[in-house]
Amino acid sequence: MMDDIDRIMGVMDSAFDPHWGEAWTRTQVGDSLVLPTTHYNLIASSGLTPAEGESAAGFTLVRAAPGEEELLLIGVIPEMRGHGLGRKLLDSVADQARLRKAEQLFLEMRENNPAIDLYRSFGFSPIGRRKNYYKISDGSMLDAITFALPLT
Repeated sequence: MMDDIDRIMGVMDSAFDPHWGEAWTRTQVGDSLVLPTTHYNLIASSGLTPAEGESAAGFTLVRAAPGEEELLLIGVIPEMRGHGLGRKLLDSVADQARLRKAEQLFLEMRENNPAIDLYRSFGFSPIGRRKNYYKISDGSMLDAITFALPLT
């Protein structure tokens, strides 16, 4: 699993702009993956699972609970955005959640996240808003939007 944490962190380091403060630390990722309810997916630039020793072009972290799952993080390296990897990752997350008998998939994002177009096109709908939830590096505040996707 340590090699996979390295792959996740490699994507995180390039995919998450520090201005937004959304990246997790290695410790946060490692601690979450110790839990039996947390799952991850990796994708190579080919759209397949990375081969042994191959770096990842994207990843997801998902937390399962009875009847539902939450997409904690999704990231694709900037040079591979727009090539369908995010959609493939979401397909995999939804398929695996259904296998675990989840009825809904949730995610939360900052209000100005450009990934909103991907989420909406995948079928996610906004269900809630947390005012001034995210503090940005310049001190400004942004709302968080919660989305849900029915899986049944």
